[in-house]
Amino acid sequence: MNIQQKRDRIGGRIKDLRLKMGLSQDILSKRANLSFQTISKIESEATPNPTIDTVKKIASVLGVSLDDLMR
Repeated sequence: MNIQQKRDRIGGRIKDLRLKMGLSQDILSKRANLSFQTISKIESEATPNPTIDTVKKIASVLGVSLDDLMR
């Protein structure tokens, strides 16, 4: 999988947005009330289909809509 394909997946989009905001995975996990492992697994595509509730929490912290992350 190339870099663009990773960015096209939800984990890649979350990682890109997180980095643009200057957030670590740890800070994102705490602000979203999720475990560090959850964020890490989503970004690395070990969990390619996170639950909608998880994505909502992440989107809220990142200041984007659910649609933006799910596109």
